[in-house]
Amino acid sequence: MHQYDYLIVGAGLFGATFACLARRDGKRCLVIDRRPHAGGNVYCEDVDGIHVHKYGAHIFHTSDRKVWQFASSLVEFNRYTNSPIARYGDKLYNLPFNMNTFYQLWGVTTPAEAAAKIESQRGEMAGREPRNLEEQAVALVGRDIYEKLVKGYTEKQWGRKCSELPAFIIRRLPVRLTFDNNYFSDAWQGIPIGGYNRLVGRLLEGVEVRLGTDFFGDRAQLEALAPVTVFTGPVDRYFDYALGTLEWRTVRFEHRRLPVADYQGNAVVNYTDASVPYTRVIEHKHFEFGRQPFTVISREYSAEWKPGDEPFYTVNDERNNRLAARYAELAAREPGVVFGGRLAEYRYYDMDRVMARAMDTYARVAGGA
Repeated sequence: MHQYDYLIVGAGLFGATFACLARRDGKRCLVIDRRPHAGGNVYCEDVDGIHVHKYGAHIFHTSDRKVWQFASSLVEFNRYTNSPIARYGDKLYNLPFNMNTFYQLWGVTTPAEAAAKIESQRGEMAGREPRNLEEQAVALVGRDIYEKLVKGYTEKQWGRKCSELPAFIIRRLPVRLTFDNNYFSDAWQGIPIGGYNRLVGRLLEGVEVRLGTDFFGDRAQLEALAPVTVFTGPVDRYFDYALGTLEWRTVRFEHRRLPVADYQGNAVVNYTDASVPYTRVIEHKHFEFGRQPFTVISREYSAEWKPGDEPFYTVNDERNNRLAARYAELAAREPGVVFGGRLAEYRYYDMDRVMARAMDTYARVAGGA
């Protein structure tokens, strides 16, 4: 007899959602995580009432009614709307690209003027197939937007020149001919009131969780606890890199508490100038409309991943996509193991898609039990 029905490796959103659904069905789950906290990358540290997103800004947004109803049944969300600012030199621009941005760039005041300006700048790529990311961006939005708001940020994020990056990385760049600074077009958006730890806590309510537990440090004994393992870690690590190592980009965070009530007036400011080493600055109190007499900011530095670093962003070039597909074939044939989440599937997922994948995966696994 097994002690549990499911061993769930990873206490992030995928693992926690799977565990929540299994517990509701009366299943016995053990969730383990090598970190000293649950929640994965949505974990927040409480700094005197400011919930600091320790692994980068996370804004919950979705148009999936089922996901929204599930998440909002667990915790209440506030009305936060993501409206980031881009800083290039000493100038500020609204994101996503909209009429405010175009007025700041060119002084145009009507959608027709903005559309004409963009179309005239896109003309330099007329009749040419983009060979790299730089040419793709210019073909989509023109030279001015590319140079000031895309180039520097993208090169910092990927650690290489835009002219050396494949065109498919930017399949589209949203352009809105309205004065709307809402970055997302989803039906629902917000931050859990009290931070993401409350959401994760509700997901894992009644579930046994062991933190500081490395699956690979005691693999055989842990796997023997349950007939099914739900693995949410890096898929290549699970197979001991048998086919090769998948590449990632990682992020280094520099958190600072400052003795000012407001540092930048916005939760997210992207630094698109290549001369600034960090990609963006997050001011966490603005996610929850905080009124503390101090603030906490985080600077984010993108870097090449190496073993021991946290993997954040997939590098979806041809080599890595081929390798990920081969690992997916191995995963599909692995008996008694379910793979899910961004690390195990080598895909970038927003939070709502992670939860949706976990819901669908649980339904499939439970239905086949």
